[in-house]
Amino acid sequence: MDEQRSAVGDDLGLGLRVPGPGRTDRLGHTRVHPVTPLIHAITAIPVIVFALIALAGPLAGEFGSWSVLGAIGAALAGCAIVLAYSGLAWRNRTYWFDEDGDFRMDSGVIARQQRRLQLSRLQSVDVVQPLAARIFSMAAVNLEAAGGSGARIQLRYLPLDEARELRSIVLARASGLDRESGEAPEQVIAFVPPRQLAVSLLLRTSTAGLLLLTALVLFGTVVTEGWGGVPLAFVTGGIPVLLVATEFMKYFNFTIADSTDGLRLRFGLVQTQTRTVPVGRVQAVSLVEPLLWRRLGWVRVQLNVAGVGDGDNNREEQVLTPVSDRATAAFIIARVLPGVDLDDLIWCMAPSRSKWRSPVQWASLAVAWTDVLFASRSGRITRRRMYVPHARTQSVRLTEGPWERTLGLASVHVDSTKGPVRITGLHLDAEFARQVAFEQADRARDARATDTGVRRSGDAVGD
Repeated sequence: MDEQRSAVGDDLGLGLRVPGPGRTDRLGHTRVHPVTPLIHAITAIPVIVFALIALAGPLAGEFGSWSVLGAIGAALAGCAIVLAYSGLAWRNRTYWFDEDGDFRMDSGVIARQQRRLQLSRLQSVDVVQPLAARIFSMAAVNLEAAGGSGARIQLRYLPLDEARELRSIVLARASGLDRESGEAPEQVIAFVPPRQLAVSLLLRTSTAGLLLLTALVLFGTVVTEGWGGVPLAFVTGGIPVLLVATEFMKYFNFTIADSTDGLRLRFGLVQTQTRTVPVGRVQAVSLVEPLLWRRLGWVRVQLNVAGVGDGDNNREEQVLTPVSDRATAAFIIARVLPGVDLDDLIWCMAPSRSKWRSPVQWASLAVAWTDVLFASRSGRITRRRMYVPHARTQSVRLTEGPWERTLGLASVHVDSTKGPVRITGLHLDAEFARQVAFEQADRARDARATDTGVRRSGDAVGD
């Protein structure tokens, strides 16, 4: 029996350890771990309990203690239904590599479907551990290819070591490398201490502004109306506290490691995630500097990754580091955008008349370019510097609003892939803006023609 299973494991071509009994069929298709239905049931418990508490309240006055017993019974029945359905889904969910080397997954109970993910179009492979999965040392593997939300596979759940190994195999196959087992070696190059993360979130412009508003509301209501306005302060103060707590748990113990696959990001408190940022997939980056961070020399690095952010379930911010000093940020950016020097820039400022269009940030508006990249900057309270390599430029646009035309101004938009980074030279002199737009279009065309790395990066640069 062991010999038969080993042979089947070899036919899989996964290069993984042989799965447990009953997980691999005669065709070489492998099921996810049998504990998966139980994890789904545990995940559903809070939702079921909350719904039953909401329903049991109105019935308590009429049925008394029987309503409590009925709620407990309904909760158990609901968990049993979820467990049974998840068990059927588990039996029908299998994965394998096909003859062409692409990743496939069968799934579905009522409606069966087969998904195929072309590894030549692979954008990212993430290993995610929700809280319920961490109890059993399980993890989900999320694979995403270029093409939007339809090109995404969620494989839930595998043992953590097996999930990491599968991610390594998929990344190696997508890169054309021969790695049959184990993760690629890595070297930690940056770590965000929890204390630094917490302080940075509290000093962020939006958080500090809401806390200041809370203090003003509390002072004003106490002075004019006594302590009756305190509940309002709890509301206005609770919003920034909730935002800080949510983001702190999300980016807790943020670690950046360098490997042959790219930059490997690990973070999370309740739900841990491991992401790999392939070097060739990064399209644009930005440095964000809130007002209260500048004296500390801190920045946040955001990025656009080809194919990530196109689907409905990828709207979250793409962060390369939630907070770091500028030297560390420059070192990390140089890893994902080789040849980019953020300090080798001569900024061309917006004209002084742009203050009538943008009175707060006009002195910060500027564009710059080198032989490698185009850059823009904006913001006075929260400064933003955006960078896009010429070869990653999707298109170039020139816009003139009614107010801008009156002042002889125009804005240049250098479009990248979808994501948080938007490269725009705001409110430049109109003639200068036209010249910049035409020259940037020429630079982008020439760079795409000579940069073979763009072709290998998939469809992100508009073939």
